[in-house]
Order: sequence, then C-alpha cells, then structure tokens
Amino acid sequence: MVNSKALFSSAGLAGIFFGVIVSVMLITMLPGLRIDLTEDRLYTLSEGTRNIVSNLETPIELRFFYSESATEDQPQIRAYGRRVQELLEEITFASEDNLTLNVIDPEPFSEEEDLATQFGIRAVPVSQGGESIYFGLVASQVVDEADYNPLAPPAVEALPLIRPDQEQFLEYEFMKLISSVNSPERTVIGLITELDIDGGFNPATGQATSPWFVMEMIRQLYDVRRVDINAGSIDEDVDILMIVHPQELSDQMLYAVDQHVMKGGEAIVFLDPNADSLVTRSPQGALIPAGMGSDLEVLLPAWGVEYQGDKVLADNELALRVRMSQNERPMPHLGMVGVPRANLDQEDIITSRLETVNFASAGALSQSDGAITTFEPLIRSSSDAMLMDAALVENMTDPSILFDEFQSQGTSYVLAARVSGEINTAFPGGRPEVPDDTASDDQDDADAARDSPDTASSDNPAISESSAAETPEEAPAEMHLAQTQSPANIVLFADTDFLTDRLWVQVAQFLGQRIPQPFANNGDLLINSLDNLSGGADLVSIRSRGTYSRPFTRVIALQREADDRLRTEEADLLNRLSETEAALADLNQDEDGNPLGQLTPEIQAEIDRFNGEMLDTRRRLRDVQFQLTEDIDQLGANLKAINTGLVPVLITIFALLAHYTRLRRRRSAR
Repeated sequence: MVNSKALFSSAGLAGIFFGVIVSVMLITMLPGLRIDLTEDRLYTLSEGTRNIVSNLETPIELRFFYSESATEDQPQIRAYGRRVQELLEEITFASEDNLTLNVIDPEPFSEEEDLATQFGIRAVPVSQGGESIYFGLVASQVVDEADYNPLAPPAVEALPLIRPDQEQFLEYEFMKLISSVNSPERTVIGLITELDIDGGFNPATGQATSPWFVMEMIRQLYDVRRVDINAGSIDEDVDILMIVHPQELSDQMLYAVDQHVMKGGEAIVFLDPNADSLVTRSPQGALIPAGMGSDLEVLLPAWGVEYQGDKVLADNELALRVRMSQNERPMPHLGMVGVPRANLDQEDIITSRLETVNFASAGALSQSDGAITTFEPLIRSSSDAMLMDAALVENMTDPSILFDEFQSQGTSYVLAARVSGEINTAFPGGRPEVPDDTASDDQDDADAARDSPDTASSDNPAISESSAAETPEEAPAEMHLAQTQSPANIVLFADTDFLTDRLWVQVAQFLGQRIPQPFANNGDLLINSLDNLSGGADLVSIRSRGTYSRPFTRVIALQREADDRLRTEEADLLNRLSETEAALADLNQDEDGNPLGQLTPEIQAEIDRFNGEMLDTRRRLRDVQFQLTEDIDQLGANLKAINTGLVPVLITIFALLAHYTRLRRRRSAR
C-alpha cells in the first residue's frame, strides 16, 4: 500500500522543482526582474547613477555603435561588447524613460557607417590586416521638431572608442557623457590665488611672464573667474572653488569659502609649505624667497584634515635627478619627487590612468583624529621618506645637503587626497565681524560723503526727499549654514609647484602658437580632478565597478592549446619558406653560381609547389582559429545550460535530502 504522506511529499517536492525552474525562466525572460549575483555587484548601478538618470532635465538618446557582425571571430571583443550593452541597458532601464538606447551595427558602406562618422566615431583595427570595427557611444538631447532652434541645436557628446582598459570605469564614463549632455553649460570655476598663475612681471628680467600652461588648458574647458581675494563673498553661480596657495586670507573670505562648501559647492585646494614659484633671483643671482608657505588653519580642522605647513617631504626612493646649473651634472634631489603609477590610487578615476606625477618641496596630508569626513589618499610617497623643516629647503642651493639631514621614517605620506561626507562649519558663531579699522574706514567715507557740497542739504527738501526715496533698503542678512546641505567633495594637494610648467611640460613656440610637449601627467591630474568635481556629488560617488574578467581555466586552456597549434603551424611554415627560398636560389644559378636569365621548368614547378603549400598552411591556420571560436562558444552554451538547469536540480536534491532526513527523524522518534 502506497504511503499517502510520502506521495504528497513527493508531489510537493516536484512542485517545488518545477516552481524553481519556472522562476528562473521568468527572471531570464522578464526585463523588469534583475538579480545581481556577481561577487563585486558588477551589474548593480550606484546610487549616484540612479539619481542622475532619474532627474534628467530633457530626454536623451544613446546610440551605441558596435560592429557586432565584424566581431564573429573575436570572442573576447564580442564578450566585452555584450557587457557594455548590458550596462547601457541597465542604465536605460533605471532612467524611468528618460533615456532611450539604440544599438547600431555600422556595416561597411552603409548609412549607419556614415552616421557613425558624422558623430566622430572612427573604425579601429582589432588585428593586423584584419577588419576594423566601430565601438563608440553618442549621447544627444531629444528635442521635438516644434521646439527645434537652429541657433541653439541640441547638445551632443561622443565617446569615440570604448576601450577595454577602461571597463572598470565604464559606469563613470557613461554618466559623465550623459551629464555633459544634460547640462551643456560650461562649469564655472572661481579662482582664488595671488600667484602669477595667469602670467605676471619678473622684476629681475624686466619682462612679462607667460601664464602657466595649466591655465590655458583650464580656460579651454571651463569658465574661469578670478575671485577678489579681499572680498567677503563668492558668487552663487561658482560651481568649483579653486584655491591655489592661500596666504593670510581674511576671516570674511575664509567664511565665504566655508559657506560655499556648506551649500554643496565643490572645492579643489592647493597648499604648499615651500612654493618654489615664489622664489626670484636678484640681479646678482642670489635667491630671494618671500612668503613661501600657505595654509588654511581655520578650515582644515573642520574638514578633518591635518597639514603641517612648516614641513617638506623628502623621498629617497622617488627623488628626481635635477641639474641646478648648466655646468653641473644631474644629481638626486630629495625634495623633488616623481611619483610613479604604483603610488597612485588605481581605484579612483582621478589618478587611475596616470603614469607619473612630479612634485617639488611638497607637504603631507593626513586625517585628523575624530574626523567625521571620509579621507581617501590619491597620491602617496614611498615608505623611504621623511618630513624635513621647510626652512632647510627654502634657501638651499646644493641638493646634496638634504642627504646629510635625511633619516627615513619608514612611513608613506599622502601628497593628495579626496575628502567627502558631512562637514560642520568652521564658524559656528556665524559670519565673523568686520575688523574695527575697516568699519572706521567706512565711517570716514560716510562722513566725507555727508560733508561733500554735492550732497543734498536740508535746505532743499525736495532733493532730500528724493534721495531718501531712492535709498535702497538694508539687504537681509545671509542665511548661515552650520552643516553641509549635501555631502561635500574636496580634493586637496600638498603642493602648488606641480602646476608650474617646469615640472611637467616643455612649451615650444611655433608660428605664434604655444605647443606643449608634456613629460609627466601633472596637467592630466588637474583636468581629471576638475572634470570629476564638475559632475556634482552623484558623479563623484561613482567608483570602480570591480573586475569583470575572472580566471576561467577551461577557456585559458583552450586558448593556450590553440596558440600552441598556431605556433607549430607557423614554425613549419617558416621552415618550409626558408627551405624553399634556398632551393629556389640553387635552381636559379648555373654551375658557376651566376644567376640564370630565365626561369627553367624546374624552378617554375618549385614555385608552384611553394604557393600550394602556402595556401594549404593558411587554410589550416584559419581552421584552427575557427575551431577555437567554436570550442569557446560551445563551452559558453554548456555553462548557460548548467546555470539554468543544474542550480534548480541541486536545490531540489538539497530539499529532498532535507525532507528525507526529517522523515527519518520522525520515524526514529516513534
């Protein structure tokens, strides 16, 4: 007699099995259902991305130009193309219909290829002598025909090539592209500095000095406005505050900077314990240092940052070799360091693609105790370093002196960092009061205006009443913010000299144009920083998506096996080629070694045999390459079948074992 309980249990487990299979099929078929089971959450969009795409001001169309048909024999590129398309589809789905995605395959001599060329997307070869492919993205505003204005066409931005080496930052690159189209207005940068960064006058030579080349780069990309260093406010439309070597800023200006950050404005700050750009030479050649150090003593503690304005970094491992004069040989300078790629944060978009950055007499940054902000180092020194007194470097003319004072501390110091998060104001009591001398000056101006003969007197009541009527009302007091309205984003550097031309670029003159020849990535570092900050808090919050590529031993084994076969075929081909050339040389000579005047039938037959071998070998090479692609595709199909079928089976087996164990326990209890 069949046990009814066992029958019902088996039926229930079978129902569970089919339910799991149906669930997997629904998840696969329905685009609205998304589950990311990857280790690094590779297909889970960041919160910043969701905020950007869900709050777009105008609809945006994405055109993904991808030569899918031309990559049939390129499994790695095809897999990369699928990942890019899946990420774009995920971003489009999260936009709540603000984005539309069109995947375009620009085949040769087609209208799609002309469209790709029109947007600046260029075909690139994937192998020597192979077919070129298109792999780019275009974002453009969608405007109704009735609203189209030829004088103000829709904004369009393009990413001409989506390189595989930038896969970890694809989400950031795509969102930067979309943000640029959504807000095509140029970012406004407020520049606070007293350095001759925009050019000046050299009293020693009596000639004007050229602007630093970084300023030419910035002005091409951004709207740069100088902020009056004696002012007590910053314009509301300033997006990024760029502070270079702040020295003795007034409390009013410090308060304005503080409130700019409290309102959610971004800032990039360059401090320096020993600004070499301020050093001038007397007519006799002597160094004349003046006001070498800079600091933000009031603001840095509120930002959770420690900085010693009287200490200079000395690094024995990263020291640059410099020539102090034309007649001296280059020697290592502990105060001038070249930071290589290994000491740059590869997880941050600002520094991830740089190779080397040069600094001179830089300081060091660190997170203060009890800081509530997030402190992320971007650039570090080596561990064979120490902090020296800035006074020792200030008047130094012989770099070898630094070696006498150098004692490695075994510590890696931070030269640049990103500070983010909630910040409390550095002025809890509100705007500081204006100094008495300033107030007395204002009073003197008022008294002078009152005593001026041009001022209306009480003898002319009509004029007096008119003047009183035109007197503006007292402006309301500006609202004081005690905490940031949105997470702050500040990039700090402990050096200003790395912005000067001498540390990263040689500028040549050609037909009146300044042609840069960079030898370090200092300029790229600055542009990356401004570019990152210009996207706002949401764009800044997007980080690396982790590693897509995983060690797949079976695929690696297949590729290695195919490579071995290809190398064997190539070796045989080269050997046959050498032997045939030698045989042809022998047949083409007479007994005395002189060349024959015409081809003999033997030579012609040998040439025909060689051509036949070449064609046969090339055919075998193509067969090996085709078989490699077939093996990888078949392996991928098997893995898909296992993922969709084996997982439910394993779950069912586990459920059956658990049920069987439970039944045995019940029977044992009886």
